[in-house]
Amino acid sequence: MVDISFKSLAVAGVRSLQAYQPGKPLEELEREYGIRHAVKLASNENPLGPGKKALAAIEQQLATLSRYPDGNGFSLKKALSKKYGVNMDQLTLGNGSNDILEFLARAFVASGDEVIFSEHAFAVYPLVTQAVGGQAVVVAAKNYAYDLEAIAAAVSDKTRLIFIANPNNPTGTWLTEKALRDFLKKIPAQVLVVLDEAYYEYAIDPALKACGYTSVMGWVAEYSNLVVTRTFSKAYGLAGLRVGYSVSNAEVADVLNRVRQPFNNNSLALAAAEAALEDEAHLQHSLKVNAEGMQLLTQAFEQWGLDYIPSVGNFICVKVGDAGQIYEALLRAGMIVRPVANYGLPEYLRISIGRADENARLLDALKKILNA
Repeated sequence: MVDISFKSLAVAGVRSLQAYQPGKPLEELEREYGIRHAVKLASNENPLGPGKKALAAIEQQLATLSRYPDGNGFSLKKALSKKYGVNMDQLTLGNGSNDILEFLARAFVASGDEVIFSEHAFAVYPLVTQAVGGQAVVVAAKNYAYDLEAIAAAVSDKTRLIFIANPNNPTGTWLTEKALRDFLKKIPAQVLVVLDEAYYEYAIDPALKACGYTSVMGWVAEYSNLVVTRTFSKAYGLAGLRVGYSVSNAEVADVLNRVRQPFNNNSLALAAAEAALEDEAHLQHSLKVNAEGMQLLTQAFEQWGLDYIPSVGNFICVKVGDAGQIYEALLRAGMIVRPVANYGLPEYLRISIGRADENARLLDALKKILNA
């Protein structure tokens, strides 16, 4: 048999990629450390899980599992269209909003083209850029947030996409309406600006009304090069079903749908997402739990003298010094959080907001470790 390195046969961008590393699963921690009843606060999931309406919709769909789902997602698109006042031909559905990010790179970025994003930005942006042979242009952050003036200045004749998360993951920072307006006016029409609003629902919580956050979904008609992505994985509690979507110019949506895989959303996911969209009570309960948990954690950090990055998401980055060591100690205490050294934040841990009991366990464990 001839000894072949299949890695060497892969395209150049893929050969040098490092696979995305998700938060450690509960089952893995319990298996490796012999721990029971561990708590996962690592992946920004809704600690309440899906709402009753979504669960009922899933149950109703179980008898149809021998059939392919609606490949166009008509019913979910109709619900999204009604809720947000957009046309159905402006919508693209993804297997999570990550799917949409990949569609954008595959459809609009060729080898050597440039994609701009910020330091401390979501890890998927460089992954999809490199996979298609694009050139990543990473702009330094300003106070852990996007420096929109510097990003606009970095645009060149080779720029095809700009990725901006608002709020940003992992820092939780956000951008205001004026800042975004001023920025979009500077960007050439042929450069697509992707506003990733995965944490939108948390940022519009009335408890945060003074933060100045704004969504740009209503601006798509005004800026034909604007693409807004959202997900059902966070506030709606459907991370395990993977449903995301984008709103864009209809022509952009048509291009994205050409690279979208057939049946990329399963029938359970489509039904659950549509039901979740209508479950305002569950959403508001989720936002209330998040706001209370955020307040509990930030008050503790302030009392302990720990710096943290103010966040309007469902997570917060706190500076603990040797984050790798603290992370390992928390694992042994049955608490999974997220080290973010790979985001350029080696002294920080990102902690997802959990239920009240989970937040209390986290703070108790962290206090003991820091005082040891």
